[in-house]
Amino acid sequence: MASEGPQEITLLLKAWGEGDHEALNQLAPMVYEELRRMARRYMRRERTGNTLQATALINEAYLRLVEAQNAGWQDRAHFFAVSAQLMRRILVDRARARGSAKRGGLAIRVDHDTGVNLDELPGAARSAELVKLDDALNALAGIDPRKVQVIELRFFGGLSVEETAAALGISTQSVLRDWKLARVWLTREMRRAPGA
Repeated sequence: MASEGPQEITLLLKAWGEGDHEALNQLAPMVYEELRRMARRYMRRERTGNTLQATALINEAYLRLVEAQNAGWQDRAHFFAVSAQLMRRILVDRARARGSAKRGGLAIRVDHDTGVNLDELPGAARSAELVKLDDALNALAGIDPRKVQVIELRFFGGLSVEETAAALGISTQSVLRDWKLARVWLTREMRRAPGA
């Protein structure tokens, strides 16, 4: 994550949450590079020829973040966790809109040892796989929401184990345990998904 002072970012987030629009103006340049890094990470997993660029993903996520002013920002890690979740939601919504999962014939290989690797999938399959992953995460959220939060923060948000633990208020051992169990559960669910 970017090295801007976490305390300064946290203070600006809280001020923004309390209605200080100048705080948002000061915050934006401080978090932009991290948001761009996250968006690039997401876009690397998108299908070839995708019309959405990383900058457009940042802009759309930023607009949604501005609308979520009253999110009760806890700290910098919480802000980036919500940002990661928004970017994931934007991409999943786009994949669903393309209807790639409904076209059929997309056999997806899931490696038992490593789980799903979206980077190795062809374009259309990546969109379908993202939708399947989202469905599996939603199912897991009904069983154990914290494990979904760990996946979102680590995989989608790019947070370290320590940052994830701080964001969730749990130990690093709990993060590691949740990460491992969630990956096994998701791999199993993705294998059961139609077309897998």
